Amino acid sequence: MRKVPFVEGYYYHIYNRGTERRKIFLKNPDYHRFIQQIKRFNQDKEGWPLVDIVAYCLMPNHFHFILSPKLKEGISLFMQKLGTGYTMYFNKKYGRTGVLFEGTFKSIMIEDEGYLLHLTRYIHLNPVELIEPDWKEKGIENWDRVNRFLEKYRWSSYMCYIGKEEPPFPLKIDFIKEFFDKPEGYKKFLNEWMVSDLEKLKSLDIQ
Repeated sequence: MRKVPFVEGYYYHIYNRGTERRKIFLKNPDYHRFIQQIKRFNQDKEGWPLVDIVAYCLMPNHFHFILSPKLKEGISLFMQKLGTGYTMYFNKKYGRTGVLFEGTFKSIMIEDEGYLLHLTRYIHLNPVELIEPDWKEKGIENWDRVNRFLEKYRWSSYMCYIGKEEPPFPLKIDFIKEFFDKPEGYKKFLNEWMVSDLEKLKSLDIQ
């Protein structure tokens, strides 16, 4: 049981990965199923949302969310239902048993909107490791290639942030209007990433 309760109105970085670093998404339908379950499980018995979802990214062996609880146990209930439901689906589909994720999900409170903004950028850049594995240590070598890749990557909220896609479920992203007049401003912000920015997010150790 979580020792420190989640606080309504605050944002949290939520993440987890497959047990033994195994892949949790093997085929495109697995990603689709997980996204469907995000929408399905984000509600209480009366149909009210458990959490506000600010950002997300699904990677082959892990995932990231930024969530804000709508009620005291909102994040815990949502993540429990999502983890259990997806594990049941995955195990049945691939003929396996046992746990799929590496223990209980991890969580970090986001202390201010500046940190929140930098964290969305980190989360949306995560897929870059699929084409530039050392981007966090060495920086991004080819931004043109990275931008093309990210705009084709279907399993994150990035395209919603730059105004090119509608979200598959409600996303609370109005806060970015405080920083950027147009969605293109967020793309420019993403492209200004430097290795030193990771120092602002030292607590991120999912990889």
